[in-house]
Amino acid sequence: MSTGTPMGGASESQARADELVDESTKPSRLRGLSDWWNHLPRVGQWGFLLIAVAAAFALPLVNIPLVTTEPGNNWPLACAEMARYALVAIGLNVVVGQAGLLDLGYVGFFAVGAYVAALWTSPDSTMVHIPYLLTLPLAAMVTVVFGVLLGIPTLRLRGDYLAIVTLGFGEIIRLLATIIPALKGQVGFQQVGRPPGENADGNPVFANSEGAPWYWLTITVIIVVMIALGNLERSRVGRNWIALREDEDAAEIMGVPTFRYKLWAFGIGAALGGSAGAIAAGQIGFVNNQRFDVQMSIMFLVAVVLGGQGNKFGAIIGGALVAYIPLRFTAIAEYKYLIFGAVLVVLMIFRPQGLFGKRPHLLTFERRAHKRIANLADAPTSAPAAKEAGQ
Repeated sequence: MSTGTPMGGASESQARADELVDESTKPSRLRGLSDWWNHLPRVGQWGFLLIAVAAAFALPLVNIPLVTTEPGNNWPLACAEMARYALVAIGLNVVVGQAGLLDLGYVGFFAVGAYVAALWTSPDSTMVHIPYLLTLPLAAMVTVVFGVLLGIPTLRLRGDYLAIVTLGFGEIIRLLATIIPALKGQVGFQQVGRPPGENADGNPVFANSEGAPWYWLTITVIIVVMIALGNLERSRVGRNWIALREDEDAAEIMGVPTFRYKLWAFGIGAALGGSAGAIAAGQIGFVNNQRFDVQMSIMFLVAVVLGGQGNKFGAIIGGALVAYIPLRFTAIAEYKYLIFGAVLVVLMIFRPQGLFGKRPHLLTFERRAHKRIANLADAPTSAPAAKEAGQ
């Protein structure tokens, strides 16, 4: 009778269970909050999310001490810009955070969406005009085409090479806007369209100087996008993105069609960037080639890294902070690149995962898996050994 192998197998299983539990229970200041949230029933989670959504919609209407912007800046307009940056960060997070593709030219998709809105709504354009709200899905579709056209020849590259190519794409879009006569270069397009509607005074609801309606429109788009992305993350697409991000070679060996899912990520990220560009064009009311430079693309990437790559809620917070801080502290706004650069250096040293880190594993039945692991860890180790000894 030999009990070495079974006992060793039980010990190895117990050790592996302990290791998995330890990985999921690493000390963190947010651990208690995370545990509380994960143990809430689904109805309770949705209840708190509805409260958070209501608070988000009320944000431009409240005057929070020490939070609202300085008197020289309009708080509702600041909220609208924060929401736009958040939407851009969510889109870029799909590319950088979910699929692990370094994109330094994301501003190119933002620019394409803005020009789509301008070309189809501005009186300066000779194209057929359509209602502004139709330009949002149209901008998403057009930028998906651009994303696929860029992705097909370039997504076989990795790392720094892919970053350089995408950086070039962003500059190419800006240069095309300069040299193509129909895009009007620095002259640009004025009076870009806006959603319909007038208030009691006969003024447009979505005026350029009214930030609250634009904020509510963008928040509505963000909510729809978050629900869709949440479903994607729990599907095969999301799991393949995680595998691709963690180790592309291993994912390909295991049968994941990596190129296809890279293209998925690029297309979805491009669609969200284009929609954000169309919203920005309508709210500002003016589009030209000077608004889409490399610095803007870097700030988009800063928003994702600051919030936490791979965490869509972190991307929202990161995007809002990148837009909010220069508007709140206008005296130091001209040093924003220096400030955010220093913040990123500090983050890389003390919290490289960002303010809200990504999950190392994303499972469809995550709660059930954690409960199973915890049960394995709590099971007595003596029972298997005693059973084998009795045999």
